[in-house]
Amino acid sequence: MPSPDSTGRPRAVVIGAGMAGLAAAIRLAASGCRVTVVESADTPGGKARARPTQAGPAAMGPTVLTLKAEVDALFALAGTTTEAEISLTRLPRLARHWWPGSGPLDLFADRDANIDAIRAFAGNREAEGFARFDTRARALYDAFEQPVMRAAKPDLGAIARTTLRQPNLWPALLPGMTLDRWLAQFFRDPRLRQLFGRYSTYVGGRPAHTPAVLSLVWQAEAQGVWAVTEGIQALAQALARAAETFGVRFHYATQARRITRQAGRVAHVETDQGHHPADIVVFNGDPRALTDGLLGEAAQTALKPPGKPSLSAWVWSFAATPEGPRAKDLIHHNLFFTADPAAEFGPIGLGRMPERPTLYVNAQDRELGTTPALERFQIIMNAPANSPDHTDEDRTCHDRTFPPLAQMGLSFSPTPGPQALTRPKDLAARFPASLGSIYGASPEGALAAFQRPVARTSLPGLYLAGGGVHPGAGVPMALLSGKQAALQALSDLTSALTSGRTAMPGGMSTGSLTTGQKPSR
Repeated sequence: MPSPDSTGRPRAVVIGAGMAGLAAAIRLAASGCRVTVVESADTPGGKARARPTQAGPAAMGPTVLTLKAEVDALFALAGTTTEAEISLTRLPRLARHWWPGSGPLDLFADRDANIDAIRAFAGNREAEGFARFDTRARALYDAFEQPVMRAAKPDLGAIARTTLRQPNLWPALLPGMTLDRWLAQFFRDPRLRQLFGRYSTYVGGRPAHTPAVLSLVWQAEAQGVWAVTEGIQALAQALARAAETFGVRFHYATQARRITRQAGRVAHVETDQGHHPADIVVFNGDPRALTDGLLGEAAQTALKPPGKPSLSAWVWSFAATPEGPRAKDLIHHNLFFTADPAAEFGPIGLGRMPERPTLYVNAQDRELGTTPALERFQIIMNAPANSPDHTDEDRTCHDRTFPPLAQMGLSFSPTPGPQALTRPKDLAARFPASLGSIYGASPEGALAAFQRPVARTSLPGLYLAGGGVHPGAGVPMALLSGKQAALQALSDLTSALTSGRTAMPGGMSTGSLTTGQKPSR
């Protein structure tokens, strides 16, 4: 192990200041480690980024915050609260949904309210179908939360024991039971199958290819949705400030070049600015960057190559004044569904831009108080990862976004230009080896959800965190992956020290890892 610094504390280097990297940094520092974070961008957040506009920062990345308790736990470690550090609002509705010629349908964090809304929208039979679907999705969530979401790696034995006691879950776990097929057992209305099938895209899959078990994603959102006034990137900035109270040092605009090995374990992280000795390294990036050798041969063989990439997106981020009959009806989260799902997911499966996409519209200033005249917006169109350049891509994307919205009653003044567009190729360039994928490896396939890389690698001292790592994509899952990386790293280091396999550097004791550090405020 490298020689310690003058404090005698174990040194951890976190590569990447995304949500998972920030969570790992806080937990490692709170447990007694001396932590350095290396980030290639100028600010923290990873995919949680924003584009400056005249109306303020418009989101380029995630806009949905669920499972807020994971955020609360991190701020509690730093001796503060989420509400003291950021301005956020629990939204009264999860989302508003439109289809050509019908809608809106609002969904809520309240089962009875959803049953009533679906009954008014589609009739008693569909409301009863939703009640049955919601019950099964809740049971799946409860069955998978501890042995999968909150475990260091999926515990297939625990899942089997749980499901054996609940035969009503078996159909959702059958090979070949996709989310599409599963939803057809509850809903006859194609609009509702389309709506709840949309949750597969939240983890980067297509509903006809994603396993039915991922209907549990609905339940994560059904527990409540929060909006951060300044955007999710403001949450990342607040977490970075919390980390700094523990003495975590951030090196922005710094590119990690190589992870080195010495005596069979990690030793240093080399960057374009210098090098950092390390007892623990947490890599918060796409795992494919390691297996592609972008950080050297020591890390290249530390894990198996990830599977095929998940979906990407074309993302518009801009400020404008909404116009048309739908303008006044927008809420924070809105979905404008295509009349032909095959014209969306069919082309995506062939590596092409969807011909008739469903469009997500985040009206970032709605439901947060007084809505300004000039508002911030994000519009997302699903895309294939690793897609070739399209001829006149910007114009085609514009034409498949704004005219269809106008036909459904929503337009913008001014209409954003190409400078407001983030393309899959932009994401691929910004996040090395991601191939433009937003959600890591694809969830498509019966066992895909259980085959993501886990935190611990085969190289002692090297751990993974992020949306491409177990338990998966999304802000709360990334925070959980950072938690697992920190817990595994601390457990392994303590085990090595107490067993005598690793010399205790500088008189360091295992007590320093449990007593931890107090934040300075």
